[in-house]
Order: sequence, then C-alpha cells, then structure tokens
Amino acid sequence: MLAWYQARLAARPLLTQAVTTSVLFAVGDITAQQVVEKRGLKKHDLTRTGRMALYGGGSYSPDPHHLSLFQHLTNSQPTVIFGPAAATWFKFLQKNVNLRNANSTILARVALDQGVFAPVFISVFLSSMAVLEGTSPKAKLEASYVPALTANYMIWPFVQLVNFKFVPLQHRVLFVNLISIGWNCYLSFLNSGASKKREGLVEEVEEVVDDVKSEVKREVKVLKA
Repeated sequence: MLAWYQARLAARPLLTQAVTTSVLFAVGDITAQQVVEKRGLKKHDLTRTGRMALYGGGSYSPDPHHLSLFQHLTNSQPTVIFGPAAATWFKFLQKNVNLRNANSTILARVALDQGVFAPVFISVFLSSMAVLEGTSPKAKLEASYVPALTANYMIWPFVQLVNFKFVPLQHRVLFVNLISIGWNCYLSFLNSGASKKREGLVEEVEEVVDDVKSEVKREVKVLKA
C-alpha cells in the first residue's frame, strides 16, 4: 500500500495529497458524528461530511467541468484548500527556512508554522465552513476561533516538532493528515455548533489531545523502526 501511495505521489503529487487530505477530513467528521455526537447512521449528516471533504481537497479535478460527489452533496462550487496549501507550505519551509544547525532549523519551522500557518488556516477553515453552510463567517469566527486556536496550541507544536525532525518532505502532509483524524473530529464538532454546550468541551479537547499524542508516539516508533 505504501509503495502504491509513493508511486501516486511521485506521478501526481498535488492530486494525491488533495485526495488523501479530503478522505481523512471526511473520516474526522464521521468520527465526530458517530463517536462523539453518537448520531447513528440514520441521523448522519452527509452534507456536513461533504463540506469537510471539500475543504480538505475533495473537489480537486483536472477537468473544471467535472463535479465531484462532494459538490453534488453540498451543492457548492469547486474548492481545494487545505491539502494543496499544506503541501506548498511544507515545500516553502523546506526551501527557505534553513539555519546553521538542524535543531534551530526545526524550531524556526515550527515557530513559523504555528505563528503563521495555523492561525491563518483555522480562520480559513471556519470561514469556509460558514460560506458552504450559507451562514455568517464573522459570527462563526467570533464563536469558535479562540477555542480552536487554543486547542491547536495544545497539540500541534509537539506534532510538528516530530514531523519536521523525522518525516521526509514528501510524507509530511500524509503524517499531518493521519494525526489530523482526531483533530478534524474536534474541528467538525466545534464547527457544527454542538460545542455551544460548553459543559463537556474541555473534556472533549483533553481526550483529543491524549489521542493525538498517542498517535504521534506510535508514528515515531514506526519511523524509527
């Protein structure tokens, strides 16, 4: 499976990363609906899952006249956001952020990632979801931006330290996407409005943090093996 993925990545890197990101964003939403919110299959919101997949990169197509399944589900215009953007961002950091020693380089890349990319793309995510839902981006940001950014800083600096130190450039988006299953579950939960029930929000975030840290440790063991 890994060999097949690497072949696809070499042949069509942007498309492969976009599709992979799309699928894993959808998995995060499905986990949120079925595990966290316990909706059951009959009450599962396919449109919501479609919006998450679209944000991740699900509508990517070399033919602009082709509409993906997710566009039909959400009745939206083509959009490719996180997958290609993350791939481009990691390439930019790899090429332009290189200091005198490796550890300083890694810390500088993590600082830029968390100081620039993370705040911007949490805003982009929430605004994109609001547009696809037909609601107000401003209201969505006011309600959810600070909780999302706070939770981000509980998880992602540690994840990105591991990513930049151990993971080859071509696999960094995949690594982030695998770790992101738990994170995307949280984002979907937050975006859905269920998080307005504040009583359980802290506990949910702590559970996500613990799950992500466990995933990172497992991935590091695999990389070292």
